[in-house]
Amino acid sequence: MTKQISLLGCGWLGLPLANDLLKNGFSVKGSTTSAHKLELLQEKGIQPFLITLYENTIEGDITGFLKDSEVLVIDIPPSLRKDTSISFVAKIKTLVTQIEKSEIKKVLFVSSTSVYGDIEIFSTPLEVTEETPTNPDTESGKQLVEVEQLLLDNPYFQTIVLRFGGLIGEDRHPIKYLAGKENVENPDGPINFIHQEDCIGIILEILEQLLDSARSDNKTDKIIFNAVAPQHPTREEYYHKKAKNMNLPLPIFAKNTASKGKIISSAKIETVLSYIFKKEV
Repeated sequence: MTKQISLLGCGWLGLPLANDLLKNGFSVKGSTTSAHKLELLQEKGIQPFLITLYENTIEGDITGFLKDSEVLVIDIPPSLRKDTSISFVAKIKTLVTQIEKSEIKKVLFVSSTSVYGDIEIFSTPLEVTEETPTNPDTESGKQLVEVEQLLLDNPYFQTIVLRFGGLIGEDRHPIKYLAGKENVENPDGPINFIHQEDCIGIILEILEQLLDSARSDNKTDKIIFNAVAPQHPTREEYYHKKAKNMNLPLPIFAKNTASKGKIISSAKIETVLSYIFKKEV
């Protein structure tokens, strides 16, 4: 298999992923929607492309971006918080027409555990696996489910769906926004986070193991992974601990409302890929 990867989306996760792909012997074509970022990608050894997806068209050299790659990693968010009228599904449908014309044989789609929605907690939180039916309760979650199915059902390429939990990193942690706030909801909801370092480690394992294996030649083999660190303390326990560690004011949680949530299981990743999580969240 060629060691060239086309990586759609060189953002908070995509750019360090591209760096690690390069270190592991891959050549990388990387896309950005920001012209000022092209020089940065070039300096890092990434072949840069300025590409923007729209509902009915693609701006940029998408043909050149996909050319000579067997693997496409799609790492772009639905970005529906500001404008829910945007159709992420339509954007990906437009992209798929281009993938079908290319040499891409395998697509790794970065999705989210938001496809499961939240469930009210009565005693013990429900454990969610890849076999659990999706039940999204946000617009982005609903569109992610539709995009997953669109890609998984396509006969032209094999799709691996990777559902990440909440993304955290050295420069990104939600306690910075919750510190000192009052009436914070869901005190008993379990956290389902994953560190940036493990996100990258898991993607590398998938590329090295699954995409290069004989079994992956079966385009009908639909592969879905949940990817969440194995620690699931309650939100109140977790955020109080993090606030103390960072010398931040404690968030005050609402006590008289029912909590929602679920525990996302990553057992499949740990068994199928023999992946060991590196970072405790």
